[in-house]
Order: sequence, then C-alpha cells, then structure tokens
Amino acid sequence: MDLFGGAAICQGPRNLMAPIYHAIPIGITVEGANILTRSLIVFGQGAIRAHPFLLREMEATRDPNPVTALQSFDRAFFGHIAFSLRNGVRTLFLGLTNGWPIEAPLAGMPHHHFRRLSRMSAAFALTADLSLALLQGKLKRKESLSGRMADVLSHLYLASAALKRFHDDGQPAEDLPLVDWSIEESLFHIQKGLSEVLDNFPSRPIAWVLKAIIFPFGLPYKKPSDQLVLQLAKITMAPSATRDRLTRGVFLPDDPNEPLAALEDALIQCLSVEEMENKIRRAGHAGDLDGAMKSGVITLLDASRLLLAARARNHCIQVDDFKPVFHYKEKAA
Repeated sequence: MDLFGGAAICQGPRNLMAPIYHAIPIGITVEGANILTRSLIVFGQGAIRAHPFLLREMEATRDPNPVTALQSFDRAFFGHIAFSLRNGVRTLFLGLTNGWPIEAPLAGMPHHHFRRLSRMSAAFALTADLSLALLQGKLKRKESLSGRMADVLSHLYLASAALKRFHDDGQPAEDLPLVDWSIEESLFHIQKGLSEVLDNFPSRPIAWVLKAIIFPFGLPYKKPSDQLVLQLAKITMAPSATRDRLTRGVFLPDDPNEPLAALEDALIQCLSVEEMENKIRRAGHAGDLDGAMKSGVITLLDASRLLLAARARNHCIQVDDFKPVFHYKEKAA
C-alpha cells in the first residue's frame, strides 16, 4: 500500500493490490481461525508428535498389559528425564558461549547463524519440556503462552528454511544480506517470544531459573540494522541475479496492459535513463529537456528515451477513474 499509494486505495484494473487483499480472509478463516492454529495446533500438537519421549509415555499409559505398560513407561520416562537434564546443561553452555562450539554442517555456510540458531533451538526445547511437565493439560488453556511458543517454533523453522535455500542456491555471496536479514529478524522474534513466555510463566521460581539459563547475560539479539535494510532495498530496486532468485516462481505477465508487467517495464526504463537524469540535474536543466538539448547535455535520442521512461512511470502511478453511472438532479424548490 505504501508503494502504490493512491492506486492501491481505488478499486479498478490499475489496482494491483486489491485482489490480494480480497483473498486475505480466505487464508485467515479456512480450516479454522488462524489464532486457533497459532494457539493450539502448532505448538500443542507439534510438541506431542515431535517430542522424542512424550508420545511414547502417552502410548504406554494406554497399554492394557500392566507389565509391558510399566516397562515401556519407565524406559520413556527416565529417557525423558535424561533428555531434559542434558538439554538444560547444553542450553546453559550455549548461552554462556553464544553457541561458540557449533560449526556449520556444510562448508561455506555462515557459522555464526548456525551457532545462534542452535542456542535458541536448545532454549526452545528446554522451555517446551518444562512447560509441558509443569502445566500439563492446563497448557491448553494458557493460549497466550502456547501461542508465543508457536511463534518461536515458526521463526526457528523460517530461519532454517532461509539457510537451506541459501545452500540450495549454491551459496551466492551476493545473497548474504538476504540471509542475514532473515536470520536476524527471526532471532529477534525468537528471543522476544521466549522472554515473554518466561515473563508470564505461572511458576515464578522456575521462570527465574530458566531465564538465568537461557539468557545468562541478558537479551543478546537486536532487530536488523538500518544499513542492512538499505542493502535489501537496493537489491530489490534493480534487476540482478539476486533479485531474480528472490522472485523466482512469481508470475510476470507479458501483456503490457497488466499492472505488474507495466510496473516491471517502467522499472527497467527508469533505471536505464537514471544517469541521464542525473547528468541533466547536474547541468542545471532539471525538468527542461529542451534546454538540456540546446546546451548539448543530451541528444534527441536521449530525450526520446527520457520521455518514454516518464510516460511509463506516469502510467504506473495513475489512479483508476470512472465516469459516474447515475446522475442525480436536485429537486426544484
């Protein structure tokens, strides 16, 4: 909406964004409200299915044979205890060292991202384990807590996906700003989610101990810097191999009357005359093509390219305007 301005608030064929906004309610309401997915399904069901021992403990309680049920439960329960203790020690160690011993599993991948994500992954696992152990069935009713845990899990997944895509694309160095922004943004939200879980944890002593283990030196991560955001803006504002990889799979129509095709064409044309516009501006002829030609700053061919680019740009920023269908006349007094 910020980019398209007036063209995005008036419905019509020029409005590229309106159909997308019309589809948003479908994504929100299909298969239940998204708040239900966030609060209950992602973390609640995910914890049961993904935990190495929890499902086995639950299955053991349903075994009709008391002997095998006790044996199965004991193996799962004591394995669960050992897993939690190991994870607690690992979380504290990674918190004290900021994940220093962790190495990237593949050559050429950024080690520091794997270190920080491994640290937050261990912290998430420890918090999840203690939440399940202490709250048990009450966790279903603590939807704010489970929702925040779902947010943490989602950002761990997104950050892992960013690293996988970077590897699958051949680890191009020019894509590193995208990877850095994705990881730093996710780390900030992971840290925020875990901190809010601990701030609202029902058992305050357990919350204080967890906070000391997970964040022994305070909250370590910040949002991506303005400089990094500026790098991303430059990547998206000019054709490049990185931009092509970023938009891979996005449909780009060939019809010049389609808003997206017109927008892409205008971008290419405007970038091709950018240096000429700067040259005219430096010569003191900004907005005066005739003066620039007379003084020899540009040629007639240059002027025609500038006019075509201006026409393409003007076409993209126009707002839909329709003649009124009905006309009402005021009644005679």
